[in-house]
Amino acid sequence: MLSPRSLFTEILDDADSFQLFCSIAASGESQGGWENGRISALVPASQRELAPKIARHGADEDKHGRIFTQLMRKRGLEPVPVPPETDYTMLLERRGIGLAHSRLRQDTALTEADIVTYLAHSRVTEQRASEQMALLLKHFADHPEIGKAVRAIARDEDNHLAYCHEELLRMRALGHGGAIDRMLRECALAEIRIYRDVSLAVMANMGRVLGWSAPKAAALRAGIHAVYLYERVFGWRRMVTLSMPARRNALGGPALGTA
Repeated sequence: MLSPRSLFTEILDDADSFQLFCSIAASGESQGGWENGRISALVPASQRELAPKIARHGADEDKHGRIFTQLMRKRGLEPVPVPPETDYTMLLERRGIGLAHSRLRQDTALTEADIVTYLAHSRVTEQRASEQMALLLKHFADHPEIGKAVRAIARDEDNHLAYCHEELLRMRALGHGGAIDRMLRECALAEIRIYRDVSLAVMANMGRVLGWSAPKAAALRAGIHAVYLYERVFGWRRMVTLSMPARRNALGGPALGTA
């Protein structure tokens, strides 16, 4: 029977699929680290108090990239090239979601509208990251090889999501409510499509590595499409609501250790 636990155990137990999984994860986290680092350096004067929180966000993402790389190296593995169709971060950028890398490479200060764009994009993608890590935490929190990493990353992703809620509510109080609502909806609807496409691409690559049968691959594709259908009709709404988190000022301190 296919289940998240059995599927990920199969990926974890095979060196080549584990190497590909960690390489994809490490690449995405490192890109997120760079993006947040650049945003923190370009924050407008009116939002300077956000700069250290954004920098902390970036430091966490860099840390996650190192964690995935360390997991590979403990097995004597090195990162492999990431198939472009599995590059979630870059596919979002090409869809026009978030701040473009070409903008972040400039040395001109961002605007408050840019910060709203960044926070809306982050609120949606951190929802996905938090849910994915919660799933891994449920099944692998005590795993002798990856449990410690899963617990550390899950804690950080929950902090990132809490931070996005709190800061977007603050920006709403400053008069950006209409833009926030519009951007959250746009980001959520784009993200669920890209998540579907990336999931299909990742499973196709894993299937080739692991030699999955045609019926097994078809069942996984059907499951991914079913999730997308649910999200397209109902599920996207969970990504656009805002509520004050129980964990306030979640990124108000320095980044924690690597693992």
